[in-house]
Amino acid sequence: MASQVKRKKEQPVILITNDDGITAPGIRNLVAAVKDLGKIVVVAPDKPQSGMGHAITIGHPLRLHKQTIFDGVEAYSCTGTPVDCVKLAVDKVLHRKPDLCLSGINHGANHSINVIYSGTMSAAVEAAIESIPSVGFSLLDYSIEADFTAAREYVHEITKRMLQKPMDKHLVLNVNIPAVSSALIKGIKICRQAYAKYEEDFIERTDPHGRKYFWLTGAFINKDKGRDTDVWALEHNYVSVVPVQFDLTNYVLKSKLEKQWKL
Repeated sequence: MASQVKRKKEQPVILITNDDGITAPGIRNLVAAVKDLGKIVVVAPDKPQSGMGHAITIGHPLRLHKQTIFDGVEAYSCTGTPVDCVKLAVDKVLHRKPDLCLSGINHGANHSINVIYSGTMSAAVEAAIESIPSVGFSLLDYSIEADFTAAREYVHEITKRMLQKPMDKHLVLNVNIPAVSSALIKGIKICRQAYAKYEEDFIERTDPHGRKYFWLTGAFINKDKGRDTDVWALEHNYVSVVPVQFDLTNYVLKSKLEKQWKL
């Protein structure tokens, strides 16, 4: 009985990571937003890792360095990817699974197809694979001087809700926050991922040594006119929340193939 009472009094352990690097303003604001909700431990990349997706480090050593960046919060920088950070945090820092993993706050959108490429979201997905409920937060502002005031409010509210009731251990949410003031945000909308992508182009250039190289450019094109998508919600000043999963099986197509191929 005494041990049960003690467990009830213990704060939830919240692991925080990101893909913009441990010194990014976004992660500072994420820590500030949830610092009162549990015991915070930060393990984040020592440099920007945007667009790394679900990459892991193989064939190279990984290093952890203790940091004092966040007042009163245990923190480590990691030489690896966001996914490496989650793996190392669980195995070598916490020596247990945290109650929740938060990734972000990313500088820039992670809606629609971005979830595939995003290091922010891959860290959250990795946590869910490890049976840790998780959420990735992104603010639609790429500026290093972005205003995170409204983002902090919604990060706190969503995190509090996730801690109030038992969650599925594989839960992972993709949360995007419009870059407007709190007064202009209409609320939270549960959405599906829009079918939108980048129409990409590689510009061909020549370096000072006469060698050819290519520079990736492109425009973001929304091909989905649904009013239930993350892109629609953000365009209309809602915070979009998309439940995502790491099981990529297309179950509808699976059923069709089973009938068509008569296996």
